[in-house]
Amino acid sequence: MPVSMRVALFQPDIAGNVGTIIRLSACLDTPVDLIEPMGFAYSDRALARAGMDYAEAPRVTRHPDWDAFRASCGTARLVLFTTRAATDLPHAHFQADDILLFGSEGAGVPDSVHDAAEYRVRIPIVATMRSLNVAVAAGIGLAEALRQTKGWPA
Repeated sequence: MPVSMRVALFQPDIAGNVGTIIRLSACLDTPVDLIEPMGFAYSDRALARAGMDYAEAPRVTRHPDWDAFRASCGTARLVLFTTRAATDLPHAHFQADDILLFGSEGAGVPDSVHDAAEYRVRIPIVATMRSLNVAVAAGIGLAEALRQTKGWPA
């Protein structure tokens, strides 16, 4: 199997956002890693509604915790999207096997996860705004990473 970029969600809080990201990733042929605990039951109606029939896609992997997820990463580079990054998205350089990591809607990621990321990227937004919705950020980040690595589906 060829190398594949992945999207990982760290302890997501909102089922609808996870469903949207699963649908995005299914359409762009990108596996999704869900790092538990999540703030909702995986069978939540909002997840099913946003993810439609994509939520049962075989390329969605649930990990019981951060350590289990890290054990699955192999040599892939972990790229954290965070408001605390020094590298802005227009200056970021992606690799075909990167794992794009997004934090929970309410808390982002703890310092230990932030420090574990080999690369940290920030999506620039207007200074008076706090942050983007995680599903929107995942779409922007994944699109740019696929563009750079020529990873768009045929």
